[in-house]
Amino acid sequence: MIIGMPIYNDVDLLDVAGPREMFNWMKSKDHPVDLIVAAEKVGTVVTRDGLGIQAPVAFADAPQFDVLWIPGGDVVALRWLMQNEPGRPYLHFLAKQAAKAKIVASVCEGALLAAAAGLLDGYSATTHWAFVGCLKKFPKVNVVDGLPRYVFDRNRLTGGGISSGL
Repeated sequence: MIIGMPIYNDVDLLDVAGPREMFNWMKSKDHPVDLIVAAEKVGTVVTRDGLGIQAPVAFADAPQFDVLWIPGGDVVALRWLMQNEPGRPYLHFLAKQAAKAKIVASVCEGALLAAAAGLLDGYSATTHWAFVGCLKKFPKVNVVDGLPRYVFDRNRLTGGGISSGL
């Protein structure tokens, strides 16, 4: 199984590091798991709190992920990726990977990126309580009432916040 985490500048460290560590615990000789952290370009990506994460794989070189894990991040970074990024490589990468992924998952504000890429169209979803209003701006997404910790709809899994990502 290949679990891929596409990251970007100002990504939330815990949306990547916590789940990555837990996915790593899944590994065994009977259950191989490859964890891939990818970015637009190979190199260091700086998280919202200023810590660097090494992305050893560029989007252009990434294999097909079985699980696409979309982390949240700083709202300015999210707005940039969704509205202003020239060519929208992050959203295009998400759409390309999601087309063949077995599971598309997001944590926290990552649901906004998934929605902006069209990956939640026709699906029920959630996000961090502070961003539910933002997710509701995507008319094709069914935002579940009641602030659930997570929503699993067919092959889409959305989490309500950092602890849901764990």
